[in-house]
Amino acid sequence: MAFMEKPPAGKVLLDDTVPLTAAIEASQSLQSHTEYIIRVQRGISVENSWQIVRRYSDFDLLNNSLQIAGLSLPLPPKKLIGNMDREFIAERQKGLQNYLNVITTNHILSNCELVKKFLDPNNYSASYTEIALQQVSMFFRSEPKWEVVEPLKDIGWRIRKKYFLMKIKNQPKERLVLSWADLGPDKYLSDKDFQYLIKLLPSCLHPYIYRVTFATANESSALLIRMFNEKGTLKDLIYKAKPKDPFLRKYCNPKKIQGLELQQIKTYGRQILEVLKFLHDKGFPYGHLHASNVMLEGDACRLLDLENSLLGLPSFYRSYFSQFRKINTLESVDVHCFGHLLYEMTYGRPPDSVPVDSFPPAPSMAVVAVLESTLSCEACKNGMPTVSRLLQMPLFSDVLLTTSEKPQFKIPTKLKEALRIAKECIEKRLIEEQKQIHQHRRLTRAQSHHGSEEERKKRKILARKKSKRSAVENNEEHSAKYSNSNNSAGSGASSPLTSPSSPTPPSTAEHAPF
Repeated sequence: MAFMEKPPAGKVLLDDTVPLTAAIEASQSLQSHTEYIIRVQRGISVENSWQIVRRYSDFDLLNNSLQIAGLSLPLPPKKLIGNMDREFIAERQKGLQNYLNVITTNHILSNCELVKKFLDPNNYSASYTEIALQQVSMFFRSEPKWEVVEPLKDIGWRIRKKYFLMKIKNQPKERLVLSWADLGPDKYLSDKDFQYLIKLLPSCLHPYIYRVTFATANESSALLIRMFNEKGTLKDLIYKAKPKDPFLRKYCNPKKIQGLELQQIKTYGRQILEVLKFLHDKGFPYGHLHASNVMLEGDACRLLDLENSLLGLPSFYRSYFSQFRKINTLESVDVHCFGHLLYEMTYGRPPDSVPVDSFPPAPSMAVVAVLESTLSCEACKNGMPTVSRLLQMPLFSDVLLTTSEKPQFKIPTKLKEALRIAKECIEKRLIEEQKQIHQHRRLTRAQSHHGSEEERKKRKILARKKSKRSAVENNEEHSAKYSNSNNSAGSGASSPLTSPSSPTPPSTAEHAPF
C-alpha cells in the first residue's frame, strides 16, 4: 500500500487499552491432550465476548515468550504421566485460571502484543512491524536521504506503533529515531486538518518539548523522526534501563527500586507542569503523559509524542481514569497522569492500585500533598486540581527555571477550532465510557445484593410452605382418627356429627344489617 493511499474501507479502530478478561468455562480431553475452552470479554459488555480453545502447550509457549519481563508467573508445571486424570485436569484448570488472572490484571502485560494475540487472535493477527516497514519503505522512495539502520523492536508499549533507528546518508554518525503509528479510535480531525497539524509539529519550539525533526502523514497513519537520545527517557532513568531494550524487559520487574532525589523531583515536575500549561493555553490536546513520554536532555525534561492525540490514540493510563467520572477532560487527564508520574519519580515504581489509600514515606510532605491531590480516593471522587494550582503548591512554587529558549507554536485559527472540536469528541467518548462503567458497577452491586436477598426470601418461603404442609398433614391425620373413633362408638338415634374439617354453616349474625 503506497504511503499516501487511503486506509481500507470499514477498518475497525480498536481501543487497545480496554481490558480483556478471560474465564475458563470447560475442558475437554482428546486422545493425548486436554483443551481448555476460554470465554474472553473486552470491557464490561457480555455481548463483546468470544470463545477460544487453548492447550497447555499454548500457555507454555506464551509463558516462555513472557520470560523477557523477568517476572515469576504462576503457570502450573508440566506433567508427563497421569496428565489425563480427571482430578489432575480440574486442578490444572484452577492453576491456568489463576495464571490468566495474573497476566490480565498486570497493567504492562495485559497491554502487550503477546497477551493480546493469545486472547484475541482475530483482532491481533496482523504483523504491525511488517505493516510499518511497508509504510516506511514507501516513504523512503520519495525521501532518499534517510536510511534505516535497524528496527527498535518492542521498545514501546503500543502494539500499533513501531520504531526504527535511522541515519542521514551524508551524516552517517548521527542517529535518529523514526516512529510510525496507525490511527486510533479517537481520531476526529478531518484528513486534511490531521495531515496539516502533523506537518506543523516540527515548527513547535519549547524548552520542555522534544524537537521533531521531520513529520508527515496520510489518511491512515503518521511518521515522525526525532534525534536519538542515548540517555533515554525519564522512565529509563528511574528504572536504570537501556533505551533500546524491549519495554517488557525494561520496566516489568526492575532489579532495584529507588526513587529520584527531591531536587530532581521538584525540577522535573515543575518543567513538566510548565509544558502542560503551555499546551493547555494553546488549546492543544495532549492526554499522554507518562514517564516513557518524557525525554531527558541534560538537566531538562522534554515532552514526547504530541502526535498521539492527533492520531486518536488512547492513553497509557486510560484503564485507570476511565473508572472516575470526575476525570472527564483532557486537562484533568493530564493532571491525573502527572500524579502517576510523580509517584513513579518518588518511589521508583508505579502505584499498586489507584486510588491510593495511603502513601509510603516520601522525601518531603510537599510531595505527598501533590500525590494526595491527584491520586487519593477523595481526588478521584471529587476531581483534579488545575495545572496552575499544582504550580502554586509548595513542592514546585520555589523552583527557579533558567532557560533562554522562547516557546513558539503557531496554530492557525481554523485549526484551533478543529482541535477544539476534536478535543470535545475525545472527551465525549471518555464520558460515555465512564457512564457505562459506572452503570455496570451499580448494576453488578444491585444484582449481588438482590441475589442474596432473593435467596434468603426463597429459603423463608420454602420453610413456611413446609411448615404449613406439615401442619395440614397433622390436622388431617388427627381428624381421621377422631372420626373413626366416633363412628365405632355412636348409635343410630344420635344426631349427625359435624366433622371438624367440614364447613360450619354461617351464623345469622354475619348477615344481619350493621
